[in-house]
Amino acid sequence: MEHHACLIIGSGPAGYTAAIYAARAGLKPVLYQGLQPGGQLTITTDVENYPGYPNGIMGPQMMEDFRQQAQRMGTDIRYGIVTEAQLDTHPKTIKVDDQHTLSADAVIISTGASAKWLGLPSEQRLNGHGVSACAVCDGFFFRGQDVAVVGGGDTAAEEATYLAKLCKTVHLIVRRDELRASKAMQERVFRTPNLVVHWNSSTDEILGKDQVEGVRLRNNLDGTLSEIPIQGFFVAIGHSPNTSLFKGQLDLDETGYIRTVPGTSRTNLEGVFAAGDAQDKMYRQAVTAAGSGCMAALDAERWLAAREV
Repeated sequence: MEHHACLIIGSGPAGYTAAIYAARAGLKPVLYQGLQPGGQLTITTDVENYPGYPNGIMGPQMMEDFRQQAQRMGTDIRYGIVTEAQLDTHPKTIKVDDQHTLSADAVIISTGASAKWLGLPSEQRLNGHGVSACAVCDGFFFRGQDVAVVGGGDTAAEEATYLAKLCKTVHLIVRRDELRASKAMQERVFRTPNLVVHWNSSTDEILGKDQVEGVRLRNNLDGTLSEIPIQGFFVAIGHSPNTSLFKGQLDLDETGYIRTVPGTSRTNLEGVFAAGDAQDKMYRQAVTAAGSGCMAALDAERWLAAREV
């Protein structure tokens, strides 16, 4: 059976950074890119908040830069999806694409998380052209403009109040007659003067040919339709961590995020480390994902060194 000292599951900023550090440490890591090589940034247009790119960079190009750097350091980067993982043994056993089986002493999980979407064709068509799932990432591009946020939980309330600092008007679309957000977050929403809440409303369609130009709302009580002119549409109905493969082995929280020992990337299993959005439900930024990838590689290197003593 093919065996490696360090195997990385998933790419994106966390996986590629872990690969760079692991390769520089002489671990000769193997990285499987997963279903979406490069992660969520491959569907992001301009990235202007990552250090080192003073003029900004397109998300796909940024991930290609990361990939090339990891490869230049000596990482064996492979296409493939991990379909089975036995992580509570030594070594760990991994199956790729239901066909190829290999083993590893240390495993770094950087499978990320996927934004939940409404499922509208116009949402998919205009993704990156006014439709976004991250206000912190993309809010800057809508400074002084009118935008909408859909959702009723803490994420939606936080994104809406954040955008209100940048935008002319923020329309918060809530499908019920109340917010699910915490009391403190609700009070922030209601105290924000340029934030308009549309109760009992659902998104019927996002309007615009090449860029978002408006949103058509459907009243959930009487079915009437109305249109609001906007330039940006933010979906804030949550994220789903890509961790179902590890359920029953790794310690996951109630929403599926991998629990790590505070201040480290260590999981409840020896030799298994987690980085990026698979374990971070608070920040979800490229720069924090990269930082946690660095931590995971350093933790894995020290763990492997301790086993050799």
